[in-house]
Amino acid sequence: MKYQIGDEILVLQTNEEGRVQEIIDDKMVIVEVRGVRFPIHTDQIDFPYFKRFTEKKLFTEKKAEKTYIDQIPVERKPQTREIKAADGVWLSFIPKYSFDEFGDDLVDYFKIYLVNRTNDSLRFYYQQEANGSLQFEFKSEVYAQKDVYLHDLDFSVLNESPHFFFEFSLSKPDKKKADYFETELKLRAKQVFKKIEEIKEKNEPTFSYILLDIYPDKIKEDKKVDLSSLSKAGFKVINNVPVKEKNPPVRSVVDLHIEKITDDYKGLNNYEIVSLQLKEFEKWYDIAVANMQPNLVIIHGVGKGVLRDEIHNMLKTKKEVQSFVNQYDPRFGYGATEIFFQYWGK
Repeated sequence: MKYQIGDEILVLQTNEEGRVQEIIDDKMVIVEVRGVRFPIHTDQIDFPYFKRFTEKKLFTEKKAEKTYIDQIPVERKPQTREIKAADGVWLSFIPKYSFDEFGDDLVDYFKIYLVNRTNDSLRFYYQQEANGSLQFEFKSEVYAQKDVYLHDLDFSVLNESPHFFFEFSLSKPDKKKADYFETELKLRAKQVFKKIEEIKEKNEPTFSYILLDIYPDKIKEDKKVDLSSLSKAGFKVINNVPVKEKNPPVRSVVDLHIEKITDDYKGLNNYEIVSLQLKEFEKWYDIAVANMQPNLVIIHGVGKGVLRDEIHNMLKTKKEVQSFVNQYDPRFGYGATEIFFQYWGK
């Protein structure tokens, strides 16, 4: 290997100097230039010593090159720089290669990074599963416009249906923004093989998946009607607290996270938690039907899908349900199911 960790280098395309931070393989390293870390091919860098001894001549040559910068192939740019110009939060994979006896490069494993290209610093809880069992979990923070290294993933894990789960929250809470955002990513081996071939053809070092476009706003809850003005105007206002207890106001969105249902949940086991959540679901389902709501959104979270599956099984037996869907929503990720009702003869 030509370079070692700590070596000073020169980026040929930009004439900037930096240092080698990590060796990925014989063809690629991770460098740091002006505080920014990114992967780059070794044929795109060189030692800076020749430049220092021939400073005047080298800069003259670079001026000529800059007039043709639009002719430089786009695929030669490091992928992380392209991501930096895009909005959202990404899960980025850097393949690390070895060579077989024929000289062909083979992927040994991936380095996985969480790439935050938003203006919000985010706390996150991360889980990676394979074949339904937890393999890795991590809780940390990723600053705005920064990256966080998560872990390595062996190439063979692609045959075990890897599942990546994230829960995000703002580092600085905002009353107008959602308390959290959940999302998940499931990879198939065939899908990843195609990505690897694409980055080889384009000479790119990474491939990435979007996790979050824009951090969602908080869901507006139904406001209570203030009757004090009627009372002051001389109207008789009857205390309706008992009625409210019997007939809660309708909701178009119901959050079944246990902390939204009860404050006393820390001593509960998983069975007790799911039982309370299902009871809460049935309550709001009945209220929606009684008020002939056209639809209802149930936030059940992503997790392992136990609560979601229980709710879906119940919905299949309800005659008022026309259809239901658990698809990506910018407000909840994949953590919610929307129910559409039909009312025959009503």
